Amino acid sequence: MDQGRLTQGDITRQLIALSGPLLLGNILQQLYNAVDAVIVGQFVGSTAFGAVGVAGSVMNLFLFLISGGCDGVGTLLAQFCGGDNRSAFRREFFLSGIFGAGASLVLTALGLLALEPLLALLRTPDSVAVCARAYLQIIFLGFPAAFAFHLSSRVLRAVGNTRAGLAFLALSMGVNLALDLVLVAGLSMGVQGAALATVLAQALAALLCGGYLRLRFPQLMFGREDMVLDLPLLRRTARFSAVTALHMCNLYIGKLLVQGAVNSLGEEAINAFTAATRVEGFANSFGDSGAEATAIFTGQNTGAGQGGRVREGFRRGQRLLLGLGAFMSLVMLLWAEPCLRLVLPAGSPLGPGAGYLRTVACFYVFNFLGSGLAGYFRGRGRVSLPVIGATGHISLRVLLSFLLTPAMGLPAVGLATGLGWMGVVTFWYILAGVTCAGPPERRKPPLKIVHSEQSGLFFSGPLDKIGEVRYDRAHTSRMGCTSK
Repeated sequence: MDQGRLTQGDITRQLIALSGPLLLGNILQQLYNAVDAVIVGQFVGSTAFGAVGVAGSVMNLFLFLISGGCDGVGTLLAQFCGGDNRSAFRREFFLSGIFGAGASLVLTALGLLALEPLLALLRTPDSVAVCARAYLQIIFLGFPAAFAFHLSSRVLRAVGNTRAGLAFLALSMGVNLALDLVLVAGLSMGVQGAALATVLAQALAALLCGGYLRLRFPQLMFGREDMVLDLPLLRRTARFSAVTALHMCNLYIGKLLVQGAVNSLGEEAINAFTAATRVEGFANSFGDSGAEATAIFTGQNTGAGQGGRVREGFRRGQRLLLGLGAFMSLVMLLWAEPCLRLVLPAGSPLGPGAGYLRTVACFYVFNFLGSGLAGYFRGRGRVSLPVIGATGHISLRVLLSFLLTPAMGLPAVGLATGLGWMGVVTFWYILAGVTCAGPPERRKPPLKIVHSEQSGLFFSGPLDKIGEVRYDRAHTSRMGCTSK
């Protein structure tokens, strides 16, 4: 949807139109690291292939802090768009850009300092750790570019434009592939060449997305009058971003700890798990795109006070995700080996990775439904609920992985992951008081109104509990994001 107002029109069509570009974008994002792993495995060797897999787990811990923080910003921007508050939108863009850029530099420094302890914590074999270290040192230096792209794409998504970010990501993906072939296959730069290709491609995507915003949506770009320190808005931005970043970080802390259990099985298991998680990442892209589409739709309609559309969007989104989850389960059960052959080095055994994929595929319905719930909560501003659920999921997944892996091998990790999904979805439905039919109407207690003189917003509490935002329309101005 280009410049899409989601507060009116056919809900199912809007959710599908949002999800399509997001799905392709998530798949392309998966390809960034997968392409590196495949090319490194083909032209450098199996040890380097496993190193890129281990490095991917560490890298994603930091990158998901960045993208998770931008998700929180995107929720506020979508609510401002739905509430037609252009001034607050631009001010939020400015504050998140300035403070987010500083945070990305801090993450670069922390990543470089914590690299050795992280690899040791994962019990990474020495032969693999050498290559993983060289790869990550370059990746960490590219965090500011990654932040710039994620923030720009969230601004576009907030107004319903999911296609432009996809186009720039696709172009940078092609550049990444070309640079991988030149630097790794042609110049024999090994894992360092693959990392450099990734960073340069991300920087290109950030430049293109930022330039498109300035040319196509000048009304969304902040000017001098928007460059003020709005402390109420900054505090709200920090809280939303910190909680959504913590959510994503929790997921990858769990993956890092599970990687430690896998690493104890040896290099062959590391390679199998690396390949299996690449395949699983593509399958999960369907659920992730549904979650993001739900969050955007819910955010705009929450800002506009359209409670009925929020509930109906939730119901329809869950039905779509239920069907997708069942379809992906069937795909993984039937074609686990062919999928693994696409990413594993020639001659690698398929059994351990296929066992993991077939086990985890039995639980994909819960994974996809959980993604939809997380997107709904985020769009409503109830950002603490996904964190609570993710923490429980991680705890169960890690505990069962370490207990069962010595006896069952990689399939134990798949079983632990699936049981974690079942637990968190059940918990979310019970805690939120929703059913598969959608969240019911609830009478809310009187809410305290706090006015921000700078942003012209009325924030309604108790924010720490429900985190939702309502707006006094007397203080709003047109966003200009209706379809043309």
